[in-house]
Amino acid sequence: MNKNKGKVYLVGAGPGDPRLLTLRALECISEAEALVYDRLVSSRLENLVPRQARRIYAGKTSHQHTLSQEEICRRLVELAREGLQVVRLKGGDPFVFGRGGEEAQKLAEAGIPFEIVPGVTSALSVPAYAGIPVTHRDYASSFTVVTGHEAAGRSEPCLDYSRFAGVSDTLIFMMGVGNMEKITRQLLEGGCPPETPAAVIRWGTRADQETLTGTVEDISERAGEKGVDPPAILLVGQVVNLRKEISWREHAPLFGKRIVVTRDSRQAFELSQMIEHLGGEALEFPAIKIEPPASWHPLDSSLEALSGYDWIIFTSINGVKYFFWRMGQQKKDIRELAGIRLAAIGPRTCRGLEERGLMIDFVPQEYRAEKVAEGILPLMEQGKQVLLPRAAEAREILPEMLREAGMAVDVVPAYRTVPGEGDTESLVELLQQGRVDAVTFTSSSTAVNFLDKLGGEAKELLKDTILASIGPVTSQTLRDKGFPPQVEAREYTLHGLTLAIREYFAS
Repeated sequence: MNKNKGKVYLVGAGPGDPRLLTLRALECISEAEALVYDRLVSSRLENLVPRQARRIYAGKTSHQHTLSQEEICRRLVELAREGLQVVRLKGGDPFVFGRGGEEAQKLAEAGIPFEIVPGVTSALSVPAYAGIPVTHRDYASSFTVVTGHEAAGRSEPCLDYSRFAGVSDTLIFMMGVGNMEKITRQLLEGGCPPETPAAVIRWGTRADQETLTGTVEDISERAGEKGVDPPAILLVGQVVNLRKEISWREHAPLFGKRIVVTRDSRQAFELSQMIEHLGGEALEFPAIKIEPPASWHPLDSSLEALSGYDWIIFTSINGVKYFFWRMGQQKKDIRELAGIRLAAIGPRTCRGLEERGLMIDFVPQEYRAEKVAEGILPLMEQGKQVLLPRAAEAREILPEMLREAGMAVDVVPAYRTVPGEGDTESLVELLQQGRVDAVTFTSSSTAVNFLDKLGGEAKELLKDTILASIGPVTSQTLRDKGFPPQVEAREYTLHGLTLAIREYFAS
């Protein structure tokens, strides 16, 4: 790439909920050639980055940075000088206590082109998710955002928090947990009434969001008793009392639940979205990856002989996608399917065919091979030619039942499932901390590969975690591996799986 075209985008990732990402931020992330990101950035956003992009973790935990700020700035300059489109992904907004201004200065000094992409700041969004408006016509006409964590080694005196007492109706202290006792003491010394409502909100907008309320006089002590650690914000003002009326996040069915999605990263979005719509947090851990078959020859041979088939049975949306992609590569016209009857297993598979303008002749009521065979055989005459374009690794029950009934069946691999690239180290850490509530399995391959990634530690790591299966076949695979699921969907779809998880936690 031309070295003159390198550019750095200082992008705000929002407070934690990945759905609060801006459209401009999404554009930058999806086109990134290098990503430099912080700890507070949602792992979901990493899946939006092109697979070939370079990734650099900048750390940024409290009092412990993987990379110093000086090192981060140096890396940004170096990457841009290599001609790369660099995204510096920061929690919240890069210019609201995000040190984006410092990074922009260094880039300007080095002559590196850059762009600032504002993000949804936690100063406003975290209180909103806790049911606390920072302004309200009856209670607060102004708010002040203050850092509760000053720069290390600064020569001037420490911030005098007493001067903020009475400055505005609502005070928001960012990163203030470590200095909470000092902040509240100085507010009282500055004349803030002791009974003024106060709240501490930890991990705001995420599954493990916690809100603790009290007064300026007792909030520090209460937070200490509860063991509240960073990241958290301290909020002071009468608006805190409105939480009793308009708290909304905590009432969602899956609030507080972190649920692992094990699908291919390119296909995880739908299930993740369903979980998040119910108030949960989806943690994407791709245990599988969908790839083309090892050889196209079997499918190509079937495409050449399409006119000889009476039925094509599509068992998954992946089979549909790869079958028609290969038809296009082989310059095959969709009209060559004229006269061939089509069967689709599952609503997504059916929708994939309908979107291509095709009518489906058979959709089973139950999406298991045994039930498919029972339903489709009465529609077939003996000796019919059947094509099954499917995964290279799949159960043989359906083709065997069709052959036993006198059908001529060609099973050809349209795609294959290989182990995914989930971040096992991070997942293990969350499991050890008890911060994973459930793991979803949408196929036998997701179950096998997920358990293989955890290895011999799987039993111990998953002892307190709910395992949720999309249907009986996947459930049996889990049982065979020694991990019987607590949840099984009655309808073998993503919607059915989400509903089953909701019902389980509700009970």
